[in-house]
Amino acid sequence: MANDTPVIEIRNLHKAYGALEVIKGVDITAHKGDVISLIGSSGSGKSTILRCANLLEDSQQGDILFKGEPVKWRGEGLHRHPADPHQVLRIRTNLSMVFQQFNLWAHMTVLQNVMEAPVTVLGRDRAEVEEAARGYLDKVGIGDKADVYPAQMSGGQQQRAAIARALCMEPEALLFDEPTSALDPELEQEVVRVIKDLASEGRTMMIVTHDMKMAADVSDHVVFLHQGLIEEQGAPDALFGAPKSERLQQFLSSTMAA
Repeated sequence: MANDTPVIEIRNLHKAYGALEVIKGVDITAHKGDVISLIGSSGSGKSTILRCANLLEDSQQGDILFKGEPVKWRGEGLHRHPADPHQVLRIRTNLSMVFQQFNLWAHMTVLQNVMEAPVTVLGRDRAEVEEAARGYLDKVGIGDKADVYPAQMSGGQQQRAAIARALCMEPEALLFDEPTSALDPELEQEVVRVIKDLASEGRTMMIVTHDMKMAADVSDHVVFLHQGLIEEQGAPDALFGAPKSERLQQFLSSTMAA
């Protein structure tokens, strides 16, 4: 397989909830090492695209390819579903998702949270996974919290634990769904620092964010969505410095003023 095969490729994606079409034909490509940020107003379809890429949501039309391998579907339209559960599991484990609300298991310590999926889903050796998990907790700056329960941690610490959990799957790409929007500004910066470090390592990432500064700082490519379509996209300098579309200009002026 050629090295230029994208890690994630979305072609002509459509997604509807009943009669309501929320994604209306979107193309996004992420090559290895790309950091792509999806920005736009609430309801523009950003998070839905991420969830479709990870197969947490079924899309009704279009292709999703992971490292050149297309998702196999059965049925059509609102009855379209992935045809191969093994393929779904393989893709999901390679596209680790970090959610807005952390989604940590309350009854497990932070270390247990980070270890759970590699051991139970991937069947990896527990001792090896524990060593890796402790390494990732150190990497995100909470190595001293390994034996603490999520409820005993700040939101910023919980989100960093969620990032360590995603990294411990050794994924091909990381998908971030509004990773800082549930956090206070000072805790937000803890998480932004970790994401910047990951970007500087050349990790493939797709980030849905309301944080324009982070999008400008970490992205190679920014996609502005409006009502389920790509309104404008390009390098962050061009998009934030000289937006062409009136809608993007309005969006940036309202978000920067907030």
